[in-house]
Amino acid sequence: MKNLMMTVSEWLNQGENVILATIIADSGSVPRGAGARMAVINGGSFIGTIGGGAVEYKVQQMAMEALKDKKSQIKSFILSPNEKEDLGMICGGNVTVYIQYISALDENTRELFAYGSGLFSQNADSWLVTDITDETDWRMTIRAAESKGGSLPENAREKGLFTNRGVQVEISGRRYYSEPLTKAGKVYIFGGGHISQELAPLLSHLGFSCFVFDSLPKFANKELFPAADGVIVGDFENISASVDITKKDYVVIVTRGHSSDFAVQAQALRRSPRYIGAIGSRAKIAIVSKKLREQGFSQEEIDSVHAPIGIDIKADAPAEIAVSIAAELIMVRAGNDSKTRQ
Repeated sequence: MKNLMMTVSEWLNQGENVILATIIADSGSVPRGAGARMAVINGGSFIGTIGGGAVEYKVQQMAMEALKDKKSQIKSFILSPNEKEDLGMICGGNVTVYIQYISALDENTRELFAYGSGLFSQNADSWLVTDITDETDWRMTIRAAESKGGSLPENAREKGLFTNRGVQVEISGRRYYSEPLTKAGKVYIFGGGHISQELAPLLSHLGFSCFVFDSLPKFANKELFPAADGVIVGDFENISASVDITKKDYVVIVTRGHSSDFAVQAQALRRSPRYIGAIGSRAKIAIVSKKLREQGFSQEEIDSVHAPIGIDIKADAPAEIAVSIAAELIMVRAGNDSKTRQ
């Protein structure tokens, strides 16, 4: 979403009209669900994807027509063979796509996308909300600490407009589509070794704000982690002297030894972040867990740690382990994990 927002902002500032194609509803088996976005400009250049295949190709064709007509529309696609609107796909589901015409002459919209692009450097929750009551005359708002682009109903939150996923909500006779734009919460990676060097750029690409912490400058430097939002040289025994972990943050523990793993894990547990993951064999994890119990931590607190870290994909190499950790963080960010602290 970050790259798409920034690219659309650049295109608009360059005088390019844009079609923003968004899946606003889905059912059954589909390549991508609500929230998938693709932006298209004249000449066929595009960024993002709504799932590829025939439906994406069809939407790209419709986008070219919409750019000529300067008109938005909502279109539903049946992704089953031998049905009306058959696209030759066998997924078996349905998607509804909002094909949204955005004029480069609209100064308010240019400012809105510039504002949205800037939010990715901030540690805050925000949502992109579009009033689609009249599909040809939409109104877009970004709701954050300082909202931009227009007003929303006072009861928008209690009506479910601000959730962890793309939703359509009707409020007072008007229809809104809302999805998260940015989410608060930094990822602190403790340990700057091989796994971290694979993990940091992957997390950055996935839209996480990522910081690498190590006790040695040779493992905590910008040359090793150019994609990280920050690198921190600090004391594993006193991490609070260098970082302030909040309840919305993620802690990834991949240090070089048992003692530093234990020290970081104990300190992180006291701060109750949204996620703690610790690398290690089950034997090592048992040793660390025993020491944590001796320090007065409950079994429930210890069990809240994802250990071994990452989704079990039989990962072995550092790059594979990084993928498994990133997948777990995606799951937690989406609120689909039983250990997630809300």
